Amino acid sequence: MRIHFDEEADALYLRLDESTIVESEEVQPGFVLDFKDGNEVVGIEILRVKERIPLANLKQIPFEVAEVP
Repeated sequence: MRIHFDEEADALYLRLDESTIVESEEVQPGFVLDFKDGNEVVGIEILRVKERIPLANLKQIPFEVAEVP
């Protein structure tokens, strides 16, 4: 998984894998999903990030890993 924040575009992109994107859909205002064949999500773009997340928090994004039972 790759995460990219473009400060100039004010967009955060999460790429889940390197599959070829065949379709994109804005599922809510400012939230775009990229799909590969089979309608599986491979990318998530969040627009107007600074409105949603304080800039200070973008410089150090904490991650949690769920434990599998």
